[in-house]
Amino acid sequence: MIAQDILDRAQQRGLMITTAESCTGGMVAAALTEIPGSSAVVERGFVTYSNISKIEMLDVSQTTLEAYGAVSEQVAREMAEGALSHSAAQLALSITGIAGPGGSEQKPEGRVCFGLARTGRHTVTETLDFGPLGRKTVRERARDHALKLLLSYLSQ
Repeated sequence: MIAQDILDRAQQRGLMITTAESCTGGMVAAALTEIPGSSAVVERGFVTYSNISKIEMLDVSQTTLEAYGAVSEQVAREMAEGALSHSAAQLALSITGIAGPGGSEQKPEGRVCFGLARTGRHTVTETLDFGPLGRKTVRERARDHALKLLLSYLSQ
């Protein structure tokens, strides 16, 4: 199971993980904490669905939100970095996206941005367009991709 592999690898490296989730509403943290003993690795999770919660809990800049919108790699970066600074973790994963229904031509339904921050390292971001697959499927795919990102990072 991917979540178990993530926990094992993080524990071997002495890393604690935090999550900052918007469109997935805590699904990544839930997948990790479903495993017994996960408290050795999972430090905390932030569910920051509204813009104000991103600002208040993660120090996402109002200027960044206004310039790029909540669904952007810039906000994903600030979410991940903010989760690190507001936790005792050394590795943070963030997710922000449009699960649907809705979206726009510029930001279509199914677009999800991810951030991965580690203390003392460069933060990486990426965007995936899952397409208009329906809210449940987009959220599940975003969760699954986030877990793969964590595992890939921990496997390096």
